[in-house]
Amino acid sequence: MGLESSFTLLRDIGSLQLNAQEEVRFSIDAYRGYRYVSVRKFLLNEILPMPTQQGVTLSPEMVRVLVPVVLALPQDATQLKLGEVGKFAKRPGICVVVSIVEAGTVRGLELRQWEEDKGFTTKGILLPLSQWDVVRKLFADTLAAIDETPDVDF
Repeated sequence: MGLESSFTLLRDIGSLQLNAQEEVRFSIDAYRGYRYVSVRKFLLNEILPMPTQQGVTLSPEMVRVLVPVVLALPQDATQLKLGEVGKFAKRPGICVVVSIVEAGTVRGLELRQWEEDKGFTTKGILLPLSQWDVVRKLFADTLAAIDETPDVDF
């Protein structure tokens, strides 16, 4: 595999601990010369945290539009109402839908990919409102870091 197709971690923004075995990591990454934000669930073990398929990627342009909308939501998580917060275009025919949802016993902010010809896909992540302050800080830190010059070439 050549350098042009390699994955590069540019900046680790932070993580949200879900339980003893799982966390959600926010990072700025590069793949094939394109920067993007990754919000992904990882399984924790003694050796090396392993990324799961649960997560979404966001372009820098999406972050600049999506994050201010999330940060404009009430700071008190109990004031958040169920329903769609917004749709954010990823590329033609694909967007990320941000919603406040209840999934089983967890109430959270869901980021889920939606495709014009398929509807909702399995690409998505649920961020629990029980840690709303941490979620808001991770989004704010991501927005602040998105335009930083990376320490590495990609």
